[in-house]
Amino acid sequence: MIKLNEITKSFDDFKAVNNLSLKIKKGEIYGLLGPNGAGKSTTINILLGFLRPESGSAKINDICTSTQFDKTRKITGYISENVSLYPYLTGLENLDYFCKINGQKTKKLNLESILIKSGLQESAHNIKIENYSKGMRQKVGIAIALAKNASVYLLDEPASGLDPLASNDLSSLLKKISKEGSTILMASHDIFRIRETCDRIGILKNGQLVNEMKTSEVSTKEIEKIYIDYMQK
Repeated sequence: MIKLNEITKSFDDFKAVNNLSLKIKKGEIYGLLGPNGAGKSTTINILLGFLRPESGSAKINDICTSTQFDKTRKITGYISENVSLYPYLTGLENLDYFCKINGQKTKKLNLESILIKSGLQESAHNIKIENYSKGMRQKVGIAIALAKNASVYLLDEPASGLDPLASNDLSSLLKKISKEGSTILMASHDIFRIRETCDRIGILKNGQLVNEMKTSEVSTKEIEKIYIDYMQK
């Protein structure tokens, strides 16, 4: 479970997150929708323990991310927009390396299975990352997150660089792991992907949550209209 209680975070005179409260239950996929600069990445960085809010609290499974981030990171998987990997290692070697950093000793067969599950074709497993496309690197990043078997996943523009088929596969994968009990927060400005993937959507503007809705109750066009109306206010 993810719980934000009236968190505020400023950078000099700019309020990136402004009195934000949010609760995401176990097994739910929540989409945080907003333009660049709305506060999505700042919110995720607070949940990761990289940033500390000036006020309010952020908790993962009832553990404070500011004071006990060493505990929350052990149960959290993270997928960023731009995955940082070692270019001179293969996709398989990168996954193995990051698993070992997390204290996981995973057999090669299981590593290959995770990469395939994440959408990376078997023929690319032993190719160096420097020869990968952005979409292929993103799939390795997804595999690194999945390998943790986390109870919570934080995703910041996870479909960046993925083609439509791979994006659809990612949505299916996220739905599968949510049904297995993982809680997912997905930040994006991609209305269609948010609508297709998430159970609930929150619209973020200037660090504030201005609207929430269930995706089962609105169409993509309706979300787009609501979103544009808020951004033009």
